[in-house]
Amino acid sequence: MPIQFLVGLSVGLLNIVIHALTTVAVIRLARSLGLVSTARPYLRLVTVMITTASVLMTAHTFEVLVWSLAYALVSAAPESTNLVDFAFVNYTTLGYGNVVPLERWRLLGPMTAMNGVLMFGWSTALIFEVLQKTVEQHGAFASSK
Repeated sequence: MPIQFLVGLSVGLLNIVIHALTTVAVIRLARSLGLVSTARPYLRLVTVMITTASVLMTAHTFEVLVWSLAYALVSAAPESTNLVDFAFVNYTTLGYGNVVPLERWRLLGPMTAMNGVLMFGWSTALIFEVLQKTVEQHGAFASSK
């Protein structure tokens, strides 16, 4: 059981690093997009939010790929398992469908789910903050007179 915790914590921490770097990139990108002058603040807001969500979705996908690589390295699932699909199921907390991890790696599923919940919560907070700052800076919803 200790090796399961060690592997799970290591992969979880790696994903936290990935997400922290992504957060910095999103903030920098949102700020640079916010500097672009436009007569249409709604267009700026839409651009910033689409960009933010796209970068975060890419980061989540990469984090799932990190989990699937870890599963492959420790042989956590039956031999013919699609490990990317298996990692997505765990990371998104969808739950097991047709594949269950091998007994000796059973804790990796919940640890993956815990990591995914944390990363999705972090992303949600970031999206909200970027939205709020963009609206505050540019008055995208201010009434035009």
